[in-house]
Amino acid sequence: MSLIFACLFFVSLTMAYTSELKKQDPDNPVCVIKTSIGDIFVELFQKDAPETVKNFIGLAEGTKEFTDPVTNEMVKKPYYDGLIFHRVIKNFMIQTGCPLGNGTGGPGYSFKDEINADSLGLDKIKAVDENMNPHQFLMIRSQQQFSNTFIAPALKKLGIAINEEYQARMDEVKEIVQAITLKECYEKKGYRYTDSLRSHPPVKGAVAMANRGPDTNGSQFFINLVDTPWLAGKHTVFGRVIKGMEVVDKIGGIHVDAQNKPKEDVKILSIRLLDK
Repeated sequence: MSLIFACLFFVSLTMAYTSELKKQDPDNPVCVIKTSIGDIFVELFQKDAPETVKNFIGLAEGTKEFTDPVTNEMVKKPYYDGLIFHRVIKNFMIQTGCPLGNGTGGPGYSFKDEINADSLGLDKIKAVDENMNPHQFLMIRSQQQFSNTFIAPALKKLGIAINEEYQARMDEVKEIVQAITLKECYEKKGYRYTDSLRSHPPVKGAVAMANRGPDTNGSQFFINLVDTPWLAGKHTVFGRVIKGMEVVDKIGGIHVDAQNKPKEDVKILSIRLLDK
C-alpha cells in the first residue's frame, strides 16, 4: 500500500507541478534548461517556428547531427550540455549555444529565419516621420547613410539624375520616402519573411535565435531580460520563459568582463523536453 501511495503521490505532484506552467498553447512542448544556478522552463512555439523548434530540440536531446568543432567530425550527442552563457548584457539579454564559449562557434550549418513581419506590425511602421527623420530602429547615424538608404532609391525610381531636377521634384521624392515601412527596409537588407507563420514579439522572457544577419541561424540563442522591440523582424522568437525567470535575471546580473563574458561560468547542465 505504501508503494502504491508513493506512486500516486508522485503522479499527483507531477501533474500539479506541470499545471503551474502557463502555456499560450496547450499543445506546445516545454523544455527545461537546467543551469548551474537553477532551472528555466521554456514553452516552445512549435507551430509558429516549426523548423527552429525542431532544430533546437534535435540539438538539445542529441538526435540531430552536427559538426564537432574539436574533431571536425559529424556527431550526435546532446549539444548544449556543458556549454556556458558566453555573453551577458545587463538590462538586455543572456546568450548561449556556442561550443567554443566565445560566440564564434556553431553546429557547422545554418538555416533560415522563420519570421512574419506583418504579424509583428512592421508593415505598418513608417521608416521616416513627417520631418524626414529615420526611425530609431534603423540606427542610421549619418546623412550619407540616410541618402543611400532612402534618397538614392527614390531618385532612381523617379528617373532623376541631376540635382536641379531633384530640387524641382522634392515633394515627389519625399512622398516616396515617407511611404517606406520598416518591413521594406529590412527586406532591402536581405531579410525574407513568411506570411503563413505567426511571429511573437521579442519581449522580456522571449527566447530567440542569435544570428549574424538574415538566415544565419545555427545553435546560439538568447533570452531577453527586457522588451527589445528593435530586434523584431531580425531574430526568430521560438519560445518564452514560463517559469524560472528569476534564474534568467540572476544570470543577467552576473559580473562580466569587457567582452560581456561572465567572469564566473554559468553552465548549462542539460536541456530536455518535459514529459507531458
